[in-house]
Amino acid sequence: MTKADIVNEIAKRTGAEKAVVLSSVETFMEVVKESLVSGENVYLRGFGSFIVKKRAEKTARNISKNTTIIIPAHNIPSFKPAKTFLSEVKEK
Repeated sequence: MTKADIVNEIAKRTGAEKAVVLSSVETFMEVVKESLVSGENVYLRGFGSFIVKKRAEKTARNISKNTTIIIPAHNIPSFKPAKTFLSEVKEK
């Protein structure tokens, strides 16, 4: 399902105009991104959490050049579904 499909479905279910729904969806995604960039997690009760995970520094190998490289510590965004959401998906 794409963003356009989500916008169409929400507009159909709510009766709101697609332009308003699109603006709302894009603003939601923007707020989530800004929160994660600032290190703040986003919790949506019954749906899940958008969280920032910290990856430690590690040593990796470049096989083609046969050298080792250091991958610095960094943060990555992650989604953790709520238990109710997870159980609904597992049942299907």
